[in-house]
Amino acid sequence: MSGLVLVTRAAGGGQGATGRQVAELLLGQGIPVRAFVRTLDERAERLRELGAEVVAGDLRDIGDVGPAIAGADRVFFTYPVADGLLDATAAVATAAQRAGIRRLVEVSQLRPRPTAVSPRTRQHWLSEQIFDWAGVGAIHLRATVFYENIRVLVSLAAAGRLEVPLGDPGNAIPLVSARDVARLAAALLARPDRPAEPAYHLVGAVPTIAELVADFGAALGTPLEYVPVDEPRWREWARGQGWPEHAIEHLSRLWRVFAGTADRDPDLWRVTDAMERVTGTGPESVRDFLLAG
Repeated sequence: MSGLVLVTRAAGGGQGATGRQVAELLLGQGIPVRAFVRTLDERAERLRELGAEVVAGDLRDIGDVGPAIAGADRVFFTYPVADGLLDATAAVATAAQRAGIRRLVEVSQLRPRPTAVSPRTRQHWLSEQIFDWAGVGAIHLRATVFYENIRVLVSLAAAGRLEVPLGDPGNAIPLVSARDVARLAAALLARPDRPAEPAYHLVGAVPTIAELVADFGAALGTPLEYVPVDEPRWREWARGQGWPEHAIEHLSRLWRVFAGTADRDPDLWRVTDAMERVTGTGPESVRDFLLAG
């Protein structure tokens, strides 16, 4: 066995950068990493400097993915909230099966199922089925919304007004740090001989909207006001930010769940113990995340 881990989306991005963090964590332990990136830019060069082998390509193209996985032992898979998830899943699952991969850790969503409110979440359910059928030792990290995504929304808040259709300020939102998701993924990939569960539900905190706004406002050193708006107004705002329709549609459906206007599973509205069971350290709180910067 080569011990080599292929890490997809290794350059990072605007949605938590779990790929970059997993690559850095594994390299820090002396584990060889092949970093799959979209473009050979300064971020890719940074990975090279850390010791990674860097390859560039399209994660949706089997012609790029096949050679990237060849010779690897394990795979980390993640894909942004954008078109192409199932194309990328099919390419990676097929290449991983052909390469004899026996452990593949992938980032999914909190409650993927065929009847999910969001079409993106339904796609994640299909993605999980494909990886399972491929027989590549898939482990699904069913993560909720990242703290980092909330930070993006707060950073775009106009005049200290966070305008999101989340209903009453007392509504609770399950969140998790992308750092914790990456930490758990790296732990599972670093020890492929360690028994693992087929799926882990990842919730690090369940603050109310009022608590979340207060914490972010305190971290910014300026008052932050939550203003519940209707969904059409939020969609218009998001389009004005240049967000893709795929992401807007997913988030709009997600806001309905958090606002209590769509079906949700109350059993998942709680902090889970997966982080502590796998890594020995519990999830970071919202305040710890904000203090860490």
